[in-house]
This record gives sequence, C-alpha cells and structure tokens, in this order.
Amino acid sequence: MSHIAVERNRRRQMNEHLKVLRSLTPCFYIKRGDQASIIGGVIEFIKELHQVLQALESKKQRKSLSPSPGPSTPRPIQLPTQPDHSPFGFESVGELGACSNSSLADVEARISGSNVILKIISRRIPGQILKIIAVLEKFSFEVLHLNISSMDDTVLYSFVIKVYDH
Repeated sequence: MSHIAVERNRRRQMNEHLKVLRSLTPCFYIKRGDQASIIGGVIEFIKELHQVLQALESKKQRKSLSPSPGPSTPRPIQLPTQPDHSPFGFESVGELGACSNSSLADVEARISGSNVILKIISRRIPGQILKIIAVLEKFSFEVLHLNISSMDDTVLYSFVIKVYDH
C-alpha cells in the first residue's frame, strides 16, 4: 500500500472511533464536534464515572462494615466556602453548590448560570425517578439531561436541569 492509502485508512479509523466515543458520551460533556472537544469530553465523562464508582464502592463498603444499619441522622445542607473536590467530581470554584446526606439519599447540587447539576445517590426504589421528575416539573424545572447508573441496590441519578425565572 502507498503511504497516502495508509494515511487515509488511519484517518478513516480515527473518525470511526471518534464517532463511537461521541455516541457513548452524554452530549453535555462534548461542547463542539471537533476531535479535541470529543476527546476532552470523553476524558471528563470517564473521570466522573470513575469518581461515581469510587463513591458507590465506598458506600457499599460502609454498609458491609456496619452490622446493624440504623437510621442515620440527616445532615443539614452545607454550602462550600472554599474550593474542594466532592465525591461526585464537582469543583465548587466560582459556583454555588450544596450537599445533603440523609437516610434516604445523598444529594448534591451545583448551580451554574441558569442550569443546575443535581446528583442523587440512594437505594433503588420502584417509581422513584418518576416522582423526582414530577417534583422537578412542578417547580418549572426542565430536565435537559438525565443519566442513571446503578450498582446492586444503589442508584445514581445525574440531572442537568434548566431553571426558569417566573
């Protein structure tokens, strides 16, 4: 094969692989369609999935270490006062964020402009996602993106929500 044909085949394979990566990554992570944006978005998505996996494994380990799971006391919502890294992968620099942990769910929200990124980790309950979406719609929030991940009886709901002013 000539050098031109080899290079053409390499570019074709790269474009096919980029299409697959783009199709496997939620559109929220990919800002533009160029190669660098696709790869950057995929990297961010994989980093977040890795952090979610660590959080779920940690929660699973905590459950296995505590022999009698009694009701935990709810922690009040805390606003970050300095840059930190959350178990969900948020950096709270220059944005408003909040966390709340209770016996029902661990919730984290980050407000950025007119969007809210909401992450909820809880025990899997039938019909739970429908109730969450109904509450969001009741408050005139539009769900732009929803990702659901589960491990055993634990589920993670990741929302990107558009907040409208009344």
